[in-house]
Amino acid sequence: MSQIAQHLNIVTDRITKVARNSNRSPNEVTLLAVSKTKPLEAIMEAYQFGQRRFGESYAQEAAAKIDRLSQMPGFDDIEWHFIGPLQSNKSRLVAERFDWVQSVDRSKLIERLQQQRPAAMAPLNVCLQVNVSGEASKSGVQAEEIFALARQVADCDRLVLRGIMAIPEHTRDEVRLADQMARMQQLFTRLQADYASVDTLSMGMTEDLELAIAHGSTMVRIGTAIFGARDYA
Repeated sequence: MSQIAQHLNIVTDRITKVARNSNRSPNEVTLLAVSKTKPLEAIMEAYQFGQRRFGESYAQEAAAKIDRLSQMPGFDDIEWHFIGPLQSNKSRLVAERFDWVQSVDRSKLIERLQQQRPAAMAPLNVCLQVNVSGEASKSGVQAEEIFALARQVADCDRLVLRGIMAIPEHTRDEVRLADQMARMQQLFTRLQADYASVDTLSMGMTEDLELAIAHGSTMVRIGTAIFGARDYA
């Protein structure tokens, strides 16, 4: 068994264990393999062992990967998620290629994605990004701003509102981290009450997936634990 396959098994076991300990079904939690900066061969290897959902953060890099794989037989059921900050001048790359975008945080971006999503494609699944930690270095909006953006997405025929995403603070203070995740869970519950399409709380990465699942996360975004440390050089 390859190293990536072994890592996928380990991560899946972690998800299963914490879900059951939280009185949840493991089937309630989706694993998104974060493949940003990783070569196409790593994605193909993970695909070989059953992984179908991949997350990318750099529009041009991701578009090149998607275009190459689209020309190869046998990879037509990959679900691509854009999870990084999205500049308006790169929105067309995402609108025309991705199945999901999880980092929507402003009205102008919603307008552009609506205009640029091809009519022949299924509606683009949208998660609104919340800056739950309030850190200036992070993208996302404050919780109270989510509801106006949610209404805007819901009014678009080429977009569908699926939920919210957050990158909680990178801290060893579990009480502080748990508080941020609990606030995300409450916000998710409020949106679910207003929109039937909302079913996704995207929260949790390699180091904090257990705490995220315990606080209701339905999708964890895992990169390092599957593909190894990234080289940003």
